[in-house]
Amino acid sequence: SLSAGLDLPGRFLFATLTLMTLIAVLVFVEEAVYIYKKIPSSKSSIIIWINAAAPVISITSCIGMWVPRSTMFTDFTAGIFFAIVIHKFLMMMIKECGGQKLLLRRFENGRFTISTGPCCCCCPCLPRVPITRQTLFWLKLGTFQFAVLRPVLIFLSIVLWTNGNYVLYNLSPKGPALWITCFIGVLTLFALWAVGILFRKVRILLACKNIIPKFALYQFIVILNHLQTAIINMLATQKIIPCAPPLSSTARGSYIAQQLLIMEMFLITVISRVVYRRKYHDLEPPECAAEEPGDKKQTP
Repeated sequence: SLSAGLDLPGRFLFATLTLMTLIAVLVFVEEAVYIYKKIPSSKSSIIIWINAAAPVISITSCIGMWVPRSTMFTDFTAGIFFAIVIHKFLMMMIKECGGQKLLLRRFENGRFTISTGPCCCCCPCLPRVPITRQTLFWLKLGTFQFAVLRPVLIFLSIVLWTNGNYVLYNLSPKGPALWITCFIGVLTLFALWAVGILFRKVRILLACKNIIPKFALYQFIVILNHLQTAIINMLATQKIIPCAPPLSSTARGSYIAQQLLIMEMFLITVISRVVYRRKYHDLEPPECAAEEPGDKKQTP
């Protein structure tokens, strides 16, 4: 068994990381209760979903650490959940602006800058797009397609894996793993692009809502859960991370990625509690600031 193969330092490390996961879950539960009680129901469910991203990734990483054979399923579960969270984050920004109607009214003469990351940050010559109901629909579709198609592709991967056709670390052109991974990567870029376009427009307006630190936390989760894990797995596949019997290179790379994620998601969970809990009831609705000048002019 796994515990029998661990020495004393290894058991201490596993116990510490498991404790960090449990603390992260408890912090999230306490925060979810607070959000549910203090924030209107139209926003609370979305904010709870976003806050759950780090604890869920921590739980799946902890399970994968203790049960190595479950790594594929835990990674897929975390991937599906975070695909939904990306869509929820975009919807949260719209909600914080007062909803779609108020956002369109506030920016009725404005334009979206689409030359932003991660897709078009190197293309400053791209035209600016008018902010209309249709363009806002396309932004929401950009994240919604990821929340729908990624679970479908992951389900297809599991079906192929049970049949022996899908090997997670086999990225040869003849295998389906490379093509499914590339397609998921393209969908991820489009979803992150949609969030980046809207954030660039509303970041000044929603500064009072702490949108910049919230976006930073969201970006950290994206980078750590996707880019960091992909780099470690690539190094393990190329045998740059050496094997340490009884662990192969790929198994050791998976262990390293999971242990790093548990520690990182613990920190993000604690920081999220501070950022999302900062005096929501004291913040004025955005529409008040927009209507004040007009009200003063109409006052006799």
